[in-house]
Amino acid sequence: EVQLQAYGGGLVQAGGSLRLSCAASGFTFDDYAIGWFRQAPGKEREGVSCISNSYGSTVYGDSVKGRFTISSDNAKNTVYLQMNSLKPEDTAVYYCAADQTVIMSTLFTPAAYKNWGQGTLVTVSS
Repeated sequence: EVQLQAYGGGLVQAGGSLRLSCAASGFTFDDYAIGWFRQAPGKEREGVSCISNSYGSTVYGDSVKGRFTISSDNAKNTVYLQMNSLKPEDTAVYYCAADQTVIMSTLFTPAAYKNWGQGTLVTVSS
């Protein structure tokens, strides 16, 4: 059974940093795409960053490029999202998701992922 647990959220001032972690079990990282998504109140869930060992690539949303970095530790079955230079508009619940069948063009499509963690809240104060 695929299980994902996201943690590491919290309250931080604008300009600060946080590192989110997504602990995974029940599958092999090599076969899956793993993505970070976020959802702010009243807004749709959006892709933040994804990593795909199948495609050998990482991708970032335009709003986080240059500030966020995704990485994975396959030995620990954990994917990280290092978030620097945080802005108030980064405030959202952050989710990690994983799926084996995601294709390159749908890496940022929430519906393409069948497996989701419970979410962790990031609040950035101005």
